[in-house]
Amino acid sequence: MLRSFVTKRTFSSSAAWLAAKKQHDVVIIGGGPGGYIAAIKAAQLGLDTACVEKRGRLGGTCLNVGCIPSKALLNNSQMYHQMKTDSKNRGIDIKGEVVLNLEQFQKAKDTVVKQLTGGVEMLFKKNKVTYYKGLGAFENENSIKVKPVEGLDGSVSKETILEAKNIVVATGSEVTPFPGIKIDEERIVSSTGALSLKEIPKRFIILGGGIIGLEMGSVYSRLGSKVTVVEFQPKIGASMDDEVASTTQKFLKKQGLDFKLGTKVVSAERNGDVVNIIVEDVKSGKQDKLEADAFLVAVGRRPYIQGLDAEKIGLEVDKRGRLVIDDQFNSKFPHIKVIGDVTFGPMLAHKAEEEGIAAVEYIKNGVGHVNYNNIPSVMYSHPEVAWVGKTEEQLKEAGINYKVGKFPFIANSRAKTNLDTEGFVKILIDSETERLLGAHIIGPNAGEMIAEAGLALEYGASAEDIARVCHAHPTLSEAFKEANLAAFDKPLNF
Repeated sequence: MLRSFVTKRTFSSSAAWLAAKKQHDVVIIGGGPGGYIAAIKAAQLGLDTACVEKRGRLGGTCLNVGCIPSKALLNNSQMYHQMKTDSKNRGIDIKGEVVLNLEQFQKAKDTVVKQLTGGVEMLFKKNKVTYYKGLGAFENENSIKVKPVEGLDGSVSKETILEAKNIVVATGSEVTPFPGIKIDEERIVSSTGALSLKEIPKRFIILGGGIIGLEMGSVYSRLGSKVTVVEFQPKIGASMDDEVASTTQKFLKKQGLDFKLGTKVVSAERNGDVVNIIVEDVKSGKQDKLEADAFLVAVGRRPYIQGLDAEKIGLEVDKRGRLVIDDQFNSKFPHIKVIGDVTFGPMLAHKAEEEGIAAVEYIKNGVGHVNYNNIPSVMYSHPEVAWVGKTEEQLKEAGINYKVGKFPFIANSRAKTNLDTEGFVKILIDSETERLLGAHIIGPNAGEMIAEAGLALEYGASAEDIARVCHAHPTLSEAFKEANLAAFDKPLNF
């Protein structure tokens, strides 16, 4: 192994010879949810661990310009909306007008992000993870070159070569561009720009009816925008169960969102402070002209490998731009593993975290595990939407006989007392064994409640197993119990 290192150094550039050199057991490229969790876990397992991140703040897209700031906006916009529209129903009279302070609204979001990114950096120090601020790129299959990033506070002062026994690539994803549409992050925005609009647009049009588009649509609808969602598919929600997606659309429409489904965007151009958009019905080909004060392009994300120099060492890339790996996260080099958005599977922070843990466990112990049939998804609208396991459509396609149990929140005592009764819990079980196959929740606290379904799926619980567990009263989780009762017998409170 030492000889191979010496041989490879012989052919390195003169600049590499001048670079500082460091040795580590594991080097993680990328400090997002997958990368930083992998780094912490590797250090806890006793490995000399380093993490390279070019953003300058840890947490990746999720913490900096994704999951966390969007949830701050969703939570605070919902509070604002409730105070304006629902306080009287709850016996709360607000003297004077409820006014949005947009500057403070944004500051509250930014404060949370700053606190959490700083918290991750503290965890690195606590667990003795070496943190390199800079752009990580492959020098060869055993070395990572960390390049300084201009304007980045605390960036490495000069090129640094990290020699690593093991490397984990966790470079994440970036916004997928839309052909012919130029994003300026002012009037035509990506999800990043949508988090920091300087004014509330009167007309907000969204390209894409997935989770990102619907969450941002919910925020600005509550703040007073007229929101229109344009979606190429005939339904919203991408991987949602069809019944849940249909119900979600009804709730969002009642909240003021308009939907143009089965519709494609032909063009979008900024003209001063207005965006002119041409859309076309997929079936009829009929075109229509729309105008917006802000236009969000939310058609998904794509793997990010820019600047990694993956091609330099011959890492395989598939047709979707993802790095190719085997079932143990190995690239063509067993000591180079790949996790998170930059490879296969759903682009979810918690999926990346689980892969980060499993990858370093493979490095340390030779074993690791991620159950890809048990990865929950959540949309933080109001009501929330959460699901895990199979949908009805997937079970039908697979030819699996199943039974359905449903329970509405209108019949749940805690939802009643909270005046928050929209939605239901839907349980799918195997017809013969009554084992849980999937759970779908639309309603209050769905994102928290789905964890019980995940635990039940992991341990192969039946609907009866779940229903016989004592659930506290009055709680929203009783709706989950009742839906399982309905799946194998009869509910007690509906």
